[in-house]
Formats: sequence, structure tokens, C-alpha cells
Amino acid sequence: MSAIKQTSVPVFPDTVAAPFSGVSRLSARTLGFYLALGAALTFFALPIVWMAGIAFTPSGEYVSDSLSLLPAHPTLAHFEALWRDGFPGRLANTLIVAVGATLLALSLGFLASYALVRFRFPRRLDHTFLLLVLVIKMMPPIVVAIPLFQLLKGLGLLDSKLGLILVYQVYTLPFCIWMLLSFVRDVPLSLEEAASLEGAGLLRRLWHIVLPLCGPGLAATFIFTLIMAWNEFLFALLYLSTPSHFTLPLYVSNFITENETFWGQLMGIGLLSSLPMLLMAGYVQRYLLRGFAMQMK
Repeated sequence: MSAIKQTSVPVFPDTVAAPFSGVSRLSARTLGFYLALGAALTFFALPIVWMAGIAFTPSGEYVSDSLSLLPAHPTLAHFEALWRDGFPGRLANTLIVAVGATLLALSLGFLASYALVRFRFPRRLDHTFLLLVLVIKMMPPIVVAIPLFQLLKGLGLLDSKLGLILVYQVYTLPFCIWMLLSFVRDVPLSLEEAASLEGAGLLRRLWHIVLPLCGPGLAATFIFTLIMAWNEFLFALLYLSTPSHFTLPLYVSNFITENETFWGQLMGIGLLSSLPMLLMAGYVQRYLLRGFAMQMK
């Protein structure tokens, strides 16, 4: 009887305590994760909340000493002033230039990436070309400002949207080539060889095989290139002179003067110009995630 009592007593605490200790460890880990996630969200969302609050704050209120993020008396006066000042025209200019430069860079970059992956070049010219593209990508844009100015002047494209679209290829095209290389490499060569046996030409293989399989990569590259072209400032400052041709980054600089900074209009432009990018990124989010997953393989 004494032996039975000694072996039966310690079993009960172990079987009950083990699950509770696991739950406590899991809860602590989950709590820490959500605390870190909340801190990161607060860190990144705070400037956006501040920008939105100033955009709806009257001019006399945001220069006060209070640190309130939200306006006490919301107003649309800054947005009305932007509308009267020609904001829709500048938004249209930015949209045309950014989308045009992105589509051109994406088309040329895709064809260049396909050629670099599928074709063999003598004397390792493909490696030399990629190195040259990388050097151009890492080069400060101001280095090529004067040659590009003379080129645009000779072509009669100064102060025009077409000239700006062509100039933006200096940094958007190298980015597209390098980003699309890995996506084109992931397309199985056997699929194209099978299509060739069925009589499909190069253009047909590109359209029906390579393009659909590179869809997530093209979408991700499109978004990142569009953001680059959307926010470009230096070339727009150098090659645009007519106020009605200004893009949004250049238009923003008009609200910072020697005597005053128009914070309300600045934050209004920031809020309105961010919306198209956020909407487009949200629409193609699944393609972006798939593109990132393919890049990490």
C-alpha cells in the first residue's frame, strides 16, 4: 500500500501544470509580439496622422503652441485654395509623366531582361552591359544633368512631358532591368522549347508564356518604378520652366517661401498625392506579395 501511494501522488501536478506553463509562455510571446507591432504601427502612422490633421487645421490654429494632432475646428480651406491654384492640372501632369515613364521603362526593361537571360553574347558582353547599367543606377543624377539638358534642347523637348518621360529612363530603366532579371530566370525554359516545337515564334512565346508567368514581378516592378517617377524632383526642377507644366514635387516647392511656409497647403498636397499610390498599392497587393515571395526564392 505504501508503494502505491508514493507513485500515484506526483502524477497529478505534472499533468496539470505542463499545459498552463505552455499557455503562459505562448501568451507572453504573443503579448510581446503585439506590443512590438503596435509600437511599429504607431511609429510609422504618426507622421501620416499629423499630416492629415494639419491639412484640415485652420491657418491660425496650427501655428499655436498646442501639440494636438487633430484640429479643433476642421476646415477644407486648404483644399479649396489648392483647387483654385491649379492642383488638378499638376496632378494630371504627374500622372502622365509617371505612368508614361514607368510603362516605357517596364517595356524596355522586360525585353532587355529576356534577352540577357535567354541569349548568349560574345565576350561576356551581357555581364559588361549589366555592370554598366548598375553604374548608371548608382550614379548621382546631377552628373548627367547638363548632357541631358543639351540633348533635350537639341530635340526641342525642353519644358515638355515627353522630354521628362525620356529623361526619367536614366534611373527607372536600370531599376527595371535588374529587378526583372530574376523573374525572367524563373520561367522554365522547357515551356518555351515545347512551344517552339509546336511552331510558336518569339513574340508568341513572350505574350502567351513569359508575360503571364512574370505577371507578379511585372506588377511589383511597376509599383516601385511608378513611386520613383511620381516623387522625382531634380530633373523636373531642371527641365520644366512653365508653371502649368509642373509636376507635384515641383509644385510643392512653391509653398515654401522666404517669408512663410504654407503648412496647410503642403500637408494637403502630401495627403492628396499619396492617395493614388496607396490605392494602386492596395489594388495590386496580392501581386506584390507574390512578387516578393518569388524574389526570396
